[in-house]
Formats: sequence, C-alpha cells, structure tokens
Amino acid sequence: MAPQHDAIVVGAGFGGMGAAIELRRLGFENLLILEREDDLGGTWHVNRYPGLAVDIPSSTYSYSFEPNPHWSRLFAPGEELKRYAGHVARKYDLRRFMRFGTVVTGATWKDDHWEVVTDGETFTARYLVTATGFLSMPKTPDIEGIESFQGQVIHTAAWEPADLTGKRVAIIGTGATAVQLIPELAKTASALTVYQRTPIWVSPKPDYPIPPAVRKLFARLPFVQRAVRWLGSSLLELMMISGVVHYKQLRVANRLAEWWCRRHLHRQVRDPGLRRKLTPDYSFGCKRPTFSNDYFRTFTRPRVHLETSAIERIDATGVVTADGRTDIDVLVLATGFNLWDTNFPAFEVLGRDGRDLGAWWRQNRFQAYEGVTVPGFPNYLSLNSPYSYSGLSYFTTIECQMKHIRRLFTAMRSRDASIFEITQRANDEFLGRMRTRVAENSVFSLGQCATARSYYFNQHGEATLLRPTSTISAHRAASRFPVEHYSFSPVLAATPA
Repeated sequence: MAPQHDAIVVGAGFGGMGAAIELRRLGFENLLILEREDDLGGTWHVNRYPGLAVDIPSSTYSYSFEPNPHWSRLFAPGEELKRYAGHVARKYDLRRFMRFGTVVTGATWKDDHWEVVTDGETFTARYLVTATGFLSMPKTPDIEGIESFQGQVIHTAAWEPADLTGKRVAIIGTGATAVQLIPELAKTASALTVYQRTPIWVSPKPDYPIPPAVRKLFARLPFVQRAVRWLGSSLLELMMISGVVHYKQLRVANRLAEWWCRRHLHRQVRDPGLRRKLTPDYSFGCKRPTFSNDYFRTFTRPRVHLETSAIERIDATGVVTADGRTDIDVLVLATGFNLWDTNFPAFEVLGRDGRDLGAWWRQNRFQAYEGVTVPGFPNYLSLNSPYSYSGLSYFTTIECQMKHIRRLFTAMRSRDASIFEITQRANDEFLGRMRTRVAENSVFSLGQCATARSYYFNQHGEATLLRPTSTISAHRAASRFPVEHYSFSPVLAATPA
C-alpha cells in the first residue's frame, strides 16, 4: 500500500520550514508537518522570557533567500523572530501542511516507507525529516528538595507572565539565556540572587536601532542588506570559526576574543573580587559565548548578589548553599536544555532491522554523514544531528542541509529510484575526518575546556555538535558531496556495503 504522504517533517521551526521549502521546490506537495506546540516558530514560539532577543546580528539570522528588511534593531527582539517565522510560512504556503498540538512518540522504517506514531494517530510517508531543534528539551536541575519549594518556579523555556515587583528572586544558571534575562529581573525584583556554576564569555553588544530610512533602503535595494549580512557573517566566522575550529592555526584569534571580553568585564565591574567570579577559567569557545551591554553591570547593583557556592538543597522557602541560606519568593530556572540524553533523537526512531537510533548513537558514537543522514536509516533526514551545526548562525546549518537535500534527491531521481541510504563506508570516512579535525585543530581538544560544562560536549566527553570546518567548506560539501556515497533503489533497499 502506498504511503499517505511524500514526506513527514517533525518540527515547525526554521529547520522544519526550510526542509519543507526545499521539498516543495523538488516537487513534493503531499507533505505533513507535525508540531507538538500550538503554533509554528520553534524556539521563537516557546521562549517568551523578558529580554529575549537573537544573540547574533539579525541580518545573519534569517534565510539568505528570504531576507527581512524590517528588523528594528541590529539584534532583533524575540517577537520579531516569531513574526518572521509567520511571514515565511505565509509566503511559502506552509501552514496548510502543519498540524499543531501533535506529539510524535515514535517512527519505524517499514520495508519502503516510514510509519510515524503520534499521541493520537499513525501516519505513513516515503520520507521522514526530523527537525526538532537542538534546544527543545528543557532541563530541570537535579537538586535535592526542588519539588518542595512552595513559591513560584519558572523555567525560561516555559515562561509565564509574572509581576516580580518587590519579589525576592533567585535564578539558577548563567548561560546565554540568563545573560539576557538577569538584567530584566534586576529591574523589578527587590532582591536578585544569581546562582552561577560556570561563568560565560561575554563581549560588548553593538546593538542599535535600525533607522526607518535604512530599513527602506534594505527593502528597495536588497543587495545592500546582503552586503551587511556578508559583513556580519564574516565577523562571526572570525570570532567563532577561526578562534575555535581552527584554534591550532589561529590561537591569536582566540586570545584576542578572550582579551576583548576581559576588557568589557573590566570596564563594567571595578571590584576585582567580583571580576574574578565572573571570569571563565576555560578557553573562549569551549562554551557558546554571547553578547551583552548590561549583564556585567547588573552585578554591581546593591540588590543583586552573585552566588558561586554550590547549591546543597532547596527547601520550602529558600536555597541553601555551603555559605548559608537565602529566602526567596520566585525560583527561575535558566538551566538550559538536555541535548544528548533526550534530544538525539527527540523520540524513538527505528531503522532497518529494528536499529534504534538513540541506542546506536550512544553505543557507536554520535554521528551523521554531513550532519544529515545515518546508515541503517533509509529515507531519513535528521536535521538536528551530530556534526551538523555550522558557524554561529543556525541558518547556515539549515541552508547547508537544504543544499544537501536538493543534491541527494536530484541524484536519486536521475536513477529512477525512490529509496536512498548512506553507505556505512562513506559515513565512517566522514566521521573519521570530523574526529580528526576536532582532535588536531579545535579548541575542544587543544584548549582548556574541562571546566566549561558545555552542551557542545556529549556524555562521552566528545565535542560532536559543531561541524569542525569553515562555513564555506560546509556549503561546498553540501553542494558537491559524491552521490556515490549513497545507495539507491526503486523498491526495497538491501543493506549497503
């Protein structure tokens, strides 16, 4: 029996929409996009905390083929990213394929198609695309007594509007989300205690309003905005790729980034003791850095206290550390997301001969050919995969994967085939190259990353999230990978060599 759909895409964020756009360009119109939330946008729909904004220049955080000339600031606030997602869905007619409030619980390869089970129905499709995002499974800290706290508990990924005026607030975590949120909490809380386990590298944020005249110029002359995008991408490449991925060759870039962040901290915080607490002891790039003009300054306020002692427990009315106890009214969890335990993959995926993707990854290293396909899983495209994230802008990753999809499906059609699968040999060669580059060149192996506690590293201590190449190299590989690395068949696929 023929499957119900050409393809099922799981996730209606920018990754899932990018995949759907590319599939439609290839002529597939019988698509189904399943989304567990009640609307599209992914992280920009789920996250609504005060201060939410993109943490790289807005011009680089969009599809290159669909620039947005209407950003109000150089670093756009979260609601503008949400509106941009809606604009993309309307322009490319994607909403008609979407089903919201639908939780996928599992997917199984059935001879020549995928069977996808949700909390209410079962669907079938020739192709399966998982675009569940890297930061989609909120992590709750394993702290003794946290469930006994009688005040309000808010996770940043499930923000509830709350009037914190006059409240005693504690926030656990000092990652990129907390850097945006902490200055906002300090504006209204009567007392704010920040529990920091690991400090973060923060550089100045060149965030300015974009004048209406400039926005009109971007709309009338798109090449001007493309030039701005190129400049922003180049600066991000210099900061992140040169100093992190090519750490061995360009340690000076890494050192300059650290110096720049230290100077920023020194300008805003005069107290040497407080500066020491806020200064990372790991190399720049081991953990995702971020931008802010007011994060460091916030800790100089009399009502804000930075606590670096480990939390021993939480009771009904406060937080207890080795240094004492703090009474609070509201507990904010900026504790990030669980990537490696629950998000790779986000639900059970069973491939050829019942191979469990999650178990196979954990037993045989996290891996995916060009960050897209996995041996033993025919007609499966995994967009949030090991070695897939390229550069600092998620859209670099998305567009590389869109190019890969186009080249792969074009090759499959030219062979009059309908089933593809990456060969084990090609996958192993790619994995070997990636591991070698991480080990021989990157800050993850050659720098001081032991204390970073970074989500870049999986539970085996391997940095398998970022692709250890330049973004130019990633785009080139997506357009030129040898199609012979795949096996193709018109009906039932045999196990590839």
